[in-house]
Amino acid sequence: MRRLLPITLLVVTLLIAACSDDPDGSSGLDDGTSADTDSTDTDSTDTDSTDTAGQEDGAFSDDESSVMTATFAVRASAGQVTIMGATPDIDAELTNGTDTYSGVVDDLGNLIFRLVEPGDGYVVTTFSAPDETSDTFTVPTLDDHPDPDFYSAQTLEEGLNYIEMRDGTLLSAMVRFPEASGDGPFPTVVEYSGYDPSSPVEEEPTIGIYRALGYATVGVNMRGSGCSGGAFDYFEPLQSIDGYDMIEAIAHQDWVEHSHVGMVGISYSGISQLYVAATQPPSLAAITPLGVIEDSYRSTIYPGGIYNNGFAKSWGDSRQDANDAYGQKWVEQRAEFGDDVCDANQLLRSQNRDLAAEALAHAFYDPAIGNQLSPRTFVDQITVPTLLGGAWQDEQVGSRFATMLDNFTGTDVFKAYLFNGAHADSLGPENLQRASEFMDVYVAEKTPAMGVFIRAAASILYEQAFGVTGVVVPDDRFTSLDEARTTIESEPMITLFLDMGSTDFAPGAPQSRSQLMFDSWPPSAAEMMSWSLVSGGGLDADSAPELIVEGGVVESFVVDVDRSQELTKTADGEDDANEFDNLVWAALDPGNALVYDTAPLSRDYLLIGSGSVRLWVSADENDADLQVTISEIRPDGQEMYVQSGWIRASHRQLVGPDDDPDMIYTHAEADTVTLPPAEPTEVVVEILPAGHIFREDSQIRLTVDSPGGNRNLWAFDVLPYDGTNIYVSLGGDTNSVLELPLMPAPAGISEELPVCGAQRSQPCRPAIAWTNTLVG
Repeated sequence: MRRLLPITLLVVTLLIAACSDDPDGSSGLDDGTSADTDSTDTDSTDTDSTDTAGQEDGAFSDDESSVMTATFAVRASAGQVTIMGATPDIDAELTNGTDTYSGVVDDLGNLIFRLVEPGDGYVVTTFSAPDETSDTFTVPTLDDHPDPDFYSAQTLEEGLNYIEMRDGTLLSAMVRFPEASGDGPFPTVVEYSGYDPSSPVEEEPTIGIYRALGYATVGVNMRGSGCSGGAFDYFEPLQSIDGYDMIEAIAHQDWVEHSHVGMVGISYSGISQLYVAATQPPSLAAITPLGVIEDSYRSTIYPGGIYNNGFAKSWGDSRQDANDAYGQKWVEQRAEFGDDVCDANQLLRSQNRDLAAEALAHAFYDPAIGNQLSPRTFVDQITVPTLLGGAWQDEQVGSRFATMLDNFTGTDVFKAYLFNGAHADSLGPENLQRASEFMDVYVAEKTPAMGVFIRAAASILYEQAFGVTGVVVPDDRFTSLDEARTTIESEPMITLFLDMGSTDFAPGAPQSRSQLMFDSWPPSAAEMMSWSLVSGGGLDADSAPELIVEGGVVESFVVDVDRSQELTKTADGEDDANEFDNLVWAALDPGNALVYDTAPLSRDYLLIGSGSVRLWVSADENDADLQVTISEIRPDGQEMYVQSGWIRASHRQLVGPDDDPDMIYTHAEADTVTLPPAEPTEVVVEILPAGHIFREDSQIRLTVDSPGGNRNLWAFDVLPYDGTNIYVSLGGDTNSVLELPLMPAPAGISEELPVCGAQRSQPCRPAIAWTNTLVG
């Protein structure tokens, strides 16, 4: 936190004027970048915010919209109020007579009131000697958009720029023109995240690809990250309307072709596209979100109500460190070598939210908070053409994104590309081709063409990125723009890439052996098939449940807490984030699981969608953490991983008939119920969406055990009940059942088994005969 207090005193004392047009306020670096934003008329945003901010985010202006008094300044944003320059470590209050918010000013004189109800008549009071009260001001709504001239007045040039938001916050934006580009205008795409998209030092991979394809690219850092102003939070509403402002400001540049832009990116910058597009910026032409979530709680942070202390925790910790003041090397360098805007923009980092603390504080789902962090609740508001890609075994964000595919009802053009594999595989050659086609049609408005040189270069880069040879980028499909548009819009909504990694020409590469297309999600041809779990380790699809076991049978397994931290790593022991073709899947210890197999299948079946297991559970303790896993027992003696699901038994309450059925569980604190002692209780365990061909003569295996051991990055903060027993009742009134959405595999699918050691993110292990522990 060095240097921040002197900066605070400087900027508050001097009250640097808003929208400075002094070119010497730029970075002063010799890297070909600039930090220049044209002066804008402050009156243009008077209806949108009470803005006392200066050109540098750490400085509030002294113009006619100021509501500051004496020693502190106030900025009102949509749903948020910031005070700066107050006396450190004193109490402060925000009120309009109806709604009141309180907090403590930090040691740098900063405080942000979040989740503030919009309205008039607000004042801020700081309680010191003497107390100080601001003038009255308005907190605007998220829909109070600036006039178009607010955007057209801003000028962005090649290099590093700062885009002004409606509340005066400045976001760092790195503009790059395509190589050998001429004077433009250029088709333009934007990447927006809290990583390093605006770094002038290193180009993000996705926008680098599009620049090679002839696009101008703009990488923008979210508020509170990189060289952007403000404080950081996880997908707070302000980041969405910042995205609106960013899109409009960029699209108004004279070097942007067609006066509209597209959005690109994977993971963080894929999810952000959903948030921005839902605000419906007029100049947004299309989006291509890859590797996304549908619900932060259910997808990644608390799968099944169990805290993911693997990826979710490590991601939050890494963002916390990187978004601290000067937390990234390139940010520190820009500040040290003359970028005064970047330097001042670090000032509010003292108000960054503590992501780890927030995650732990919300162990239960609260719709007031959780819904705004769940794209499933708002993707129906997206109206632009949308192409989405995602992997069933995504080691970072999981596959629950697929449960919201039928929610994209606001756009006439929605395409989803689904496949087995890893997080980074959304940038694989087949997905890249389809995404670049999409951008060419809806953003560049040209005939899609990748070109011989780019295709050859891509093959080399894929070899470097994924460690495999023989990668082939598919040929161009179209000879005209009209043909491309007509074909894309007439193709089915869902494309399923099968057996990624098992090709003969590039084993281990993110390329498919087969493709299937479906008009809807979930595919109408898939039917839910059921099997009863039977004593002795069988899955019976034929017997009537009441006849399976008269009176019921109980089987048990021993809880293994250590397994919660076991990960699937590469066979060579290297922790390579993109090598998912040779993972080690550790065998289970005897007694630590229950295993059930179907009879050998009479034909090939396609698993497509979400499944579930209805278990009748009891336990030595009053709660239990459960993991269920679907795998394929193959005729060659190998067991191949397919998919898993999790639940903490106390979170078993299902949603009501009026709720979104894809939520499965309420995860509400009020709905948590412990397990009654020695009494079987029905617990439904969701199996995450998947797509997989079970081949003829294979068997479907269900494993019930303790969480862990199946994922590359997910670990679980499980209950401390190591060595205790969990019991599953079978038959009679306690008939436990597996349900999977299956359909006969269509013709044209490869009859060969996927290649163990090559199939992406689906490791194999020897299939062993298993004996369940029978109780009594």
